Amino acid sequence: MPTFTIRPLGEAAATLDQLADILVEVVADGGSVSFMHPLAPEVARAFWAGSLASAARGERIVLGAWDGGGALLGTVTLLLDTPPNQPHRGEIAKMMTRPSARGRGVATALLAEAERLARQHDRHLLVLDTASDGGAGSLYERCGYQFAGEIPQFALKPHGGLSGTRIYFKLLAPSRGDAA
Repeated sequence: MPTFTIRPLGEAAATLDQLADILVEVVADGGSVSFMHPLAPEVARAFWAGSLASAARGERIVLGAWDGGGALLGTVTLLLDTPPNQPHRGEIAKMMTRPSARGRGVATALLAEAERLARQHDRHLLVLDTASDGGAGSLYERCGYQFAGEIPQFALKPHGGLSGTRIYFKLLAPSRGDAA
C-alpha cells in the first residue's frame, strides 16, 4: 500500500521550492529532463513557475506525489495543449522521482494517475520520450507503453556526452462509464 498521496500541484511558493529542489536533485543524479548539471535553483524554480502557470491555464496538469510529512517524492506532467488536429492526444513529460524515493511505486502511481486524468480529458493516445542511456524505458514498458523507435544523439546528458531518446506510446482504454 502506498505511503504517499498524489494530487495536482498549484503555484504555492512552498510547492515551487520543492519542485525546484527535486529538479536540481534529479539532474545532479544524471536524470535527462532537459537541463544540464549544475542546475541553478533559480533556473529550476523559474521553469516550474512557468509550468504551473501553464497548468493554471489548463494547458497541462502537473502532479505531485507527497509523503505523509509533506515532502515531494516525485512529479509528472500531462501535456494537454496539442495542435487542433490532435485533440485526442496527450504527452507525458518531466517524470521525476527523488533518488531516495525510488523503488516505492511513486513513478508507477504518478503515471497511472496521469493516464486516468488523460482519459478524463478525452485523450486516448499518450506519447513520451526517455533517454536511451539511463532513462526509464523499462518502467514505461512495464506500464504498457509500446516502444516506437529511437533517435540517436538526441540530447546532451546532464553531465555531458550525447544520448539517444526512445519514443513510446500507449493507447488508453476508455474509462468506465465512457461510451465505447
